[in-house]
Amino acid sequence: MKNKFDYTVAVKRLEEIARKVEDPQTGLDEMDKYLAESEELIGKCREYLRSAREKLTNIE
Repeated sequence: MKNKFDYTVAVKRLEEIARKVEDPQTGLDEMDKYLAESEELIGKCREYLRSAREKLTNIE
């Protein structure tokens, strides 16, 4: 079963990632991991927003 995407949770996670990447204690290996995760989350957020825009357009 596919988990339902939660935009709010994704944005909060992106904020957490941003704080960790800005932390000077974060190593390069961790940054690579965070970059990959953020790219995936951003892609999902964009798809969610596109879908929402299409639904709104269809309502009008």
